[in-house]
Amino acid sequence: MAYYARQTNGKPGMPGANGIAPTMMNEHQKHTEFLRHCLRYGDSAEHQALEEKITQIQRDERCVQRAVWLMAILTALAVAVLGYPAILVENFPYSAPQFMVNLICALGLASLICLLVFWGLGMVYRRMLDRRREESRQLVTKLLASRLGKPVATPLRDRRDIPVGEKDGSAIRAANDSMVLQ
Repeated sequence: MAYYARQTNGKPGMPGANGIAPTMMNEHQKHTEFLRHCLRYGDSAEHQALEEKITQIQRDERCVQRAVWLMAILTALAVAVLGYPAILVENFPYSAPQFMVNLICALGLASLICLLVFWGLGMVYRRMLDRRREESRQLVTKLLASRLGKPVATPLRDRRDIPVGEKDGSAIRAANDSMVLQ
């Protein structure tokens, strides 16, 4: 609860320290926030630097996403402004002032180009964030290993090796129930 209160500034449903409301996070953002939270347990400069890099990349990515939405709206607006008279006005190219048509076409083309550039930049930021997330996974794994020791490896059984009665879990549940009763 303390983690939730710190992230939301103590107010449920309010944006947290990163500006994203906890209820509006997708799985990628939740995973990233979990890794950042785990990095806070490390007291080295490397942990702090990585968390700061992740925070900066997230900020930049959100900024680029907003720019993508703005360019998409401007492109749609330019198409609508040109499409409306093209469909409804009988003599459109000749009745409208040529300067206005050229200006709207230039605005639409420029916003379309910016949209593509910002979208590509967003993909670059996503790749950078994925790399930083992988680095943080490795650091968190090292941190856990240093504090808790090596994990015990348990052999996994292949589903084909499980007897027929155990595939639905009934034999396992029955065994667990009998152990609880003892």
